[in-house]
Amino acid sequence: MKNTFRPTLIAATLALAGLAAHAADLPGKGVPVLPLKSSIAEETFQTLLVMKGLEKLGYTVQPIQEVEYPTAHVAIANGDATFMADHWNQLHADYYKNAGGDAKLYRQGVFIANNAQGYLIDKKTADAHKITNLGQLKDPAIAKLFDNDGDGKADLTGCNPGWGCEAMIEHHLDAYKLRDTVTHQQGTYSALIADTITRYKAGKSIFYYTWTPYWVSNELKPGQDVVWLEVPFSSLPGDQKGTDTKLPNGKNYGFVVNSQHIVANKAWAAKNPAAAKLFEVMSVPVGDINAQNYLMSQGQNKAADIERHANGWIKAHQATFDGWIEQAKAAAK
Repeated sequence: MKNTFRPTLIAATLALAGLAAHAADLPGKGVPVLPLKSSIAEETFQTLLVMKGLEKLGYTVQPIQEVEYPTAHVAIANGDATFMADHWNQLHADYYKNAGGDAKLYRQGVFIANNAQGYLIDKKTADAHKITNLGQLKDPAIAKLFDNDGDGKADLTGCNPGWGCEAMIEHHLDAYKLRDTVTHQQGTYSALIADTITRYKAGKSIFYYTWTPYWVSNELKPGQDVVWLEVPFSSLPGDQKGTDTKLPNGKNYGFVVNSQHIVANKAWAAKNPAAAKLFEVMSVPVGDINAQNYLMSQGQNKAADIERHANGWIKAHQATFDGWIEQAKAAAK
C-alpha cells in the first residue's frame, strides 16, 4: 500500500508545484484590471471576451463598471480605469482627442471592423412615396408621414446623450435644415426602438437611427423591411469636419464606416506588454457580434446567458483565442 501511495503523492505534489510555477510565470500575475463599458448591454459580450483573455494571462480582472463614453475615455486616460472594448473610430474622435489622444491612450489593432450606422425608414412608406434621401423630410407632407405625437413633425428614434451619435444627428438636423420638420426623440434607446418595432408591426410608418453591430437589423432587415436613407451631402461635426462619408459604391448615408477598438491607459499598456499585445491582436467578426446581440434581444440577456455566449464563442474559436494568448505571452518576454 505504501509503495503505491508514495509515488502517487509525489506525482501530485510535483503537478501542483508545476501549476504554481506556471501561475507565477503568467505576465499578468498580481496586476489588477478595471474594464469599462457604456450603458449599452450588448457591449458586454465583446468586453467579456477581452476580460477572459486577460484572465488567461494571469491578470486580476475586476467586474465591469458602466459609464458613458466621454467619461470612460477620460477615466482611462487618467489611469482611473484600464480599458474599454468599444471605442468607435471615428465616432468617438472628439472624446479620444479631449481625453489626451495618443499621448495618454493606447489604441492598436482593430477589434471589430465594418461598423455601419445611419437613418432608416420602413420600405412600404419609402416605396409608396419614393423616399430615398433624408433631405426629402424638409417637405412637411413627407415629414408628417412619420409623425407619432400629432405635432405634424417627423419623429426620429434617435440616440442617447453621451453616445457620440447624438452629436452627429443634431449636426445633421442643422446641416440639412430639418429642425422645422423633424424631432429628435431621445431617451433610453432600447425602449424607443422597441416601441418603433411595435409600431412597424402595427403597419405604421417608422423613422429611426441605428448601427451595426446591433440586433435591430436582424429584426428589421434592410432591403426587406426597411431601407437606408442617403443624405444630401457629407457633413460631420468636430474633429471629423470635412470628412467625405460617401461609400465606395457611391451611396452616402451620412456616417463613415467605423471600426471598434480596445482603448487602454497608455502608461499601463507600456508596463504590461502582454496585455497591450492582446489588445492589438484580438479581432472578432461583426457578424458574430450581431448574432450574439440578436440572442440577447430574444431573451437571452441575463448575465449567465452572456457569460455562456462568451465561453461558447471562445470554444468555437479555440485555436484563434489560444493564438492571441501565445502572442501576448511572447510579447512579455
